[in-house]
Amino acid sequence: MLANRRRGVMRYSRRPSRTRGGQEGQLKKIQAAAGATLALVLACSPVPCRAQSLDLPREPQPARAFDTQGLFDTPREDRRTLSAFPKNLGRNVVGVFSGRNLVPLVIGAGASTLASAFDYRTKDVLQGACPSCGKTGATLGGSAVVPVVGALFVAGRFAPQGRFRAASYDFAQAMIVNGAYTGLVKHTVTRGRPDGSDSLSFPSGHTSSAFSLAGVARHHYGWKIGVPMYALAAGIGLSRIEQDRHHLSDVLAGATLGFIVGRTVTRLDAERPAKPRFVSVGPATDPHGQGVGLGLSASW
Repeated sequence: MLANRRRGVMRYSRRPSRTRGGQEGQLKKIQAAAGATLALVLACSPVPCRAQSLDLPREPQPARAFDTQGLFDTPREDRRTLSAFPKNLGRNVVGVFSGRNLVPLVIGAGASTLASAFDYRTKDVLQGACPSCGKTGATLGGSAVVPVVGALFVAGRFAPQGRFRAASYDFAQAMIVNGAYTGLVKHTVTRGRPDGSDSLSFPSGHTSSAFSLAGVARHHYGWKIGVPMYALAAGIGLSRIEQDRHHLSDVLAGATLGFIVGRTVTRLDAERPAKPRFVSVGPATDPHGQGVGLGLSASW
């Protein structure tokens, strides 16, 4: 019995130690859970969460400046536009004096000067040789040019981008530029016509107009069209001698002028528009972002 009591005491004495160890383990688990909960609460407390939800300050957007870019520039893809027609006329009028035209000008002026010695001989050979040719040349190089070129220009505005559209534009430019220079030289030189009708013989306007259009045709359609057009232009010039309206030197001078105008128009109209020119005005600050001022910039 004594042994049994001792065993019972030992069993009783061991139970409290196990219970104490289990309680300590549970206490540690509770403390760990409480610590994790506290850390979570601190991490997601209202103030930090609000701080995280605040939007970062955005950089101030620069104010849009007023500029005139759309007022002066032409479309980048092509210079041959209806709105740029007057501006292109001015460029082509000035472009006639380009250094690239010096060689044909010298050659044409020299040929015209030398031909003046054969003016009357040529007249005697051609006058009355083909009256119908003279009348045809007078029509093709004169009264028929304006309506034909005008109709081509209008048709070209409705045509898609391509060779015909560009050629019709250059035809109109060449006709106007050539007419301006021909009239200027005529009223400056005031040479009398062979038939004595007036003093506007030099240079031949029919010839210069025909050669300027032939130059445009050659540029856009190649020599297969250019050669017949130049031959037609030469025939128109000779027909003016046959009609006793011009001397040989007048015709050669007109051919030189028309050739120069045609090559100038096609060269300048084919160039891509230059960098747009504009003026921009708007608010500005110093490099550190302090202070307010007015900024002015220009591009040309």
